[in-house]
Amino acid sequence: MTTLTEADALHGLRDALGLLKDREQVAERLLASSAKHSFDPDKELDWDAPLEEGKWFWPPELVSLYDTPMWRRMSEEQRILLSRHEAAALASLGIWFEIILMQLLVRHIYDKAATSAHVRYALTEIEDECRHSKMFARLITHGGTPWYPVSRAHQALGRLFKTISTTPGSFTATLLGEEVLDWMQRLTFPDERVQPLVRGVTRIHVVEEARHVRYAREELRRQMVTAPRWSQEFTRVTSGEFARVFSVAFVNPEVYTNVGLDKRAAMAQVKASGHRREVMRTGAKRLTDFLDDIGVLRGAGRRLWRSSGLLA
Repeated sequence: MTTLTEADALHGLRDALGLLKDREQVAERLLASSAKHSFDPDKELDWDAPLEEGKWFWPPELVSLYDTPMWRRMSEEQRILLSRHEAAALASLGIWFEIILMQLLVRHIYDKAATSAHVRYALTEIEDECRHSKMFARLITHGGTPWYPVSRAHQALGRLFKTISTTPGSFTATLLGEEVLDWMQRLTFPDERVQPLVRGVTRIHVVEEARHVRYAREELRRQMVTAPRWSQEFTRVTSGEFARVFSVAFVNPEVYTNVGLDKRAAMAQVKASGHRREVMRTGAKRLTDFLDDIGVLRGAGRRLWRSSGLLA
């Protein structure tokens, strides 16, 4: 991890990764990219095409039970069925998270100049996230599975977080929700074993989320340089707690019941799975390296991140 004194950081808006980029220039580039590379999922994807027999809904290596004793006893049909329900559960999680993100973005721009490129890009991102949420909902319906809401406890925690979160805390949570799923989706959309519709959904999401990640990273760097010390510390702790919530919510136990498996036994095997632990850490590594460099993963917050299983 690179270290940086506070005095160095405040001089010329520099952090451990170098000089911060001009906020308006970043937003102008992202707006130009949005104009060229945005998609209407209702028109872009073939929602009328039938599902293909024998194809997965998520790469098998990313299914939670992969390479566990329970997985080895399952038939191929049951494994594919589990991938179908887990894809629906992840789409449901994505909708929950993106609704939180949209509220956080609205709060972020509430008192900023509406004519700035920074605010115009935030509004563009909100537009993207609305389309993504509708796309995920349509994918769940098309797959013939239930909607999988997060637990009531996580619903309550999400409501609390979006109410009390500071700006740097909001952007840290944004990156957490976007980058782990993004890593998985980058493995999904080129995988010919996976249903074409799922591949199409993940391709659109990857292309558009790349802009969202850039926006959030640049703003979080700026916030961690300019925010008061108390806000930085609050961000470290709240982001660590959000990482713990996110890692638990990533697997919805009801999927096991709906494919005829023992829920408690399945959850125990997922928790004990070295493969699953490696998948989650690998998916989060690019993000945790970045957060480490800009000073988020320190103190109690770092311990919470470790307990989430996303940080070694």
